[in-house]
Amino acid sequence: MRIAVAGATGNIGRLTVAALERDGHDVVRISRSLGVDLMTGEGLDKALDGVESVVDAISSNATDRDESVAYFGTTTRNLLAAEERAGVRHHVLLSIIGIHKVEGNAHYSGKREQERLVSAGSVPWTIVPAAQFHDFAEMVAGWMEQDGVATIAPLLVQPIAPADVAEVLAEIAVGDPQGRYTDVAGPEPQDLVDMARRTLAARGRTVKLVPTWSGLFGPAMAGNVLLPGEGARIAPTSFDEWLAAQH
Repeated sequence: MRIAVAGATGNIGRLTVAALERDGHDVVRISRSLGVDLMTGEGLDKALDGVESVVDAISSNATDRDESVAYFGTTTRNLLAAEERAGVRHHVLLSIIGIHKVEGNAHYSGKREQERLVSAGSVPWTIVPAAQFHDFAEMVAGWMEQDGVATIAPLLVQPIAPADVAEVLAEIAVGDPQGRYTDVAGPEPQDLVDMARRTLAARGRTVKLVPTWSGLFGPAMAGNVLLPGEGARIAPTSFDEWLAAQH
């Protein structure tokens, strides 16, 4: 099956490409570094020639709400329009658990716009809401670190291994559109501060972590907001197992 992966050089995109190719599929990589620009649409029509299914695993580092909405809105419109022209039969979008419960987060605003466009579009779709990834805590600490100190919100999450997310996306991409898919998460809840502390220790790095709700993530994200709902699909790899494999 000919399947395109948008964001093919990113964390999840790269792993999804590998999973699909391992299973014998013909994978088209969509990435600006590979000559396909989702913001302008350049190279999209050629890339989607003969493609039956598209996995959208793009991300954005935008910290401004309007910038995030504009980025996800523009890229999604261009991708969906090109898919329609190419006769693509299935659009698979990687999304995030809890984004409809949280206001004020720029990235979540962009993801909501992305979901809105996909669900209102003419290309049959599956939206996959996933939990934060196992490497999320280390990434957040990196964003916030200054002079050996990092502020980090004590988020309660049920993190999932990036490779497990890729396996789910690859599985869904070869099947029929399912609309909104069930939440996908790892086997157990974790505290983001503890995850960061343990990951940094495993890397041999010394960073003082300061738990606070006044930084990147506010109290609107406290409690169970980011945890999977009833009937979630639980991926196999625990945070402990993932961390042990990082050495």
